[in-house]
Amino acid sequence: MTTKAKSLTQIALQKFKKNFWGVFSLSFIVVIGLISIFAYLIAPDASQNANQMHVSIHSKSPGFTVDMLTIPSKIENNQSFLDKVFFGTKNTSTEIPITNYSFDQNQLTYTEYASDGLKGVTKTIAADFIMQNSAHQYIKPVTFYLGTDKYGRDLLSRLLVGARISFFIGFVAVFISLVIGVFMGSVAGYYGGKVDAFIMWIINVTWSIPTLLLIIAITLALGKGFWQVFIAVGLTMWVEVARVVRGQIISAKQMQYVTAARALGFNDFRIITKHILPNIMAPVIVICAANFAAAILIESGLSFLGIGAQPPMASWGAMIKDHYNYIILGKPYLAILPGLCIMLLVMAFMLIGNALRDALDVKQ
Repeated sequence: MTTKAKSLTQIALQKFKKNFWGVFSLSFIVVIGLISIFAYLIAPDASQNANQMHVSIHSKSPGFTVDMLTIPSKIENNQSFLDKVFFGTKNTSTEIPITNYSFDQNQLTYTEYASDGLKGVTKTIAADFIMQNSAHQYIKPVTFYLGTDKYGRDLLSRLLVGARISFFIGFVAVFISLVIGVFMGSVAGYYGGKVDAFIMWIINVTWSIPTLLLIIAITLALGKGFWQVFIAVGLTMWVEVARVVRGQIISAKQMQYVTAARALGFNDFRIITKHILPNIMAPVIVICAANFAAAILIESGLSFLGIGAQPPMASWGAMIKDHYNYIILGKPYLAILPGLCIMLLVMAFMLIGNALRDALDVKQ
C-alpha cells in the first residue's frame, strides 16, 4: 500500500495549524480586518470618521447615557449605500444632548445637557418636523459604551474606525517594501559585481539614516495626508527585504536546478521569478510579518507627532496624542484603550511571524 507524499506547503500548513498562538493570532487579525472594512456598519456613530462632536458631554465615563435630540436638515443626503458602508454617512442633521423636553402645540422646548451640575440653556424651536406621538424618532437615549473623548465623540466608534488606518497601512507598506525589496535584492544577488556593489551602497545609505527621520523627510516632501504616510512608511521598509532576498539568491544561484535552467536556455527573468524566488520566499514571508507590525508602530508614532493621519480622521496614535494628559487627570482609559489596541495588533503579527518561521523551517 502506497501513501502519497505531502508537499512542502502541506507540511508547513500542518505545522502552522498545530501552533495555537499562530492560529489564534491569525483569527484575531482576520477579525480586526473585517472590523476595519465594515467599521461604519458596526460603529454606533456611523458619521464620516466617527466625528460627531458633542462638547457638552466630553470625557464621559463608559456606559454614559443621555437623551439626544436630532434636528433634521433640509439638505438631502445623496450618498449611495456602498459609500455609506465604506466611507461613513455625511451627517447633515444636528444632534443636541438634552436633559428634558416638552411640547406646546407646534413648539418644542428643551434644556441642553450641561456637565458639572450646571443648568443647561433652555430653548424653544418650531417642531413642524416632530409630533408628540413620534417623538421617539427624534429624541432617544444614546449610550456611549466606552464613554466619550475630550471632544464629546463616541470613543468606541473612534476605536473601530481607527482600526482601518492601522490595519491598512500594514498592507500598503508591506506591499511597497516587498515590490522594491524583492526587485533590488534579486538584481543585486543574481548579477553580483558592480551591480551588487551599487545596490548595496544604496541599501547601506538608506539603512544608515534613522527610520523615523527618513519617514518624516519623505512625509514632508509628499505632504501630510493619508496615502502619503502609507507611501513614506513603505519606502523605508524595503531595505531588510532586499538584504534577505540578496543573501538567499546568492546561495540559491549556485544550486543545480538553476544551472539546469540556464542549460535549458531560460532567460534571467524566468530563472529568477519562476525558479529562484519561489524557493526562497519562506524567510521573506517572516520578514513581511515583522514589517507589518513595524508599520503599525511607525504610523502610530507619526500620528502621535502630528504628521500622520490628519484630523478629523480616526487614528489610534492620534487618539493617544489627544488624551495622554488624561492619564494623570483621572481618565487614563482614554489613552490606554487605543494603546492597548496597538499592542494587541502588533503582538498578533509578531506571533504570526514566529509561527510562520517555525512552520517554514525545513530542519524541524
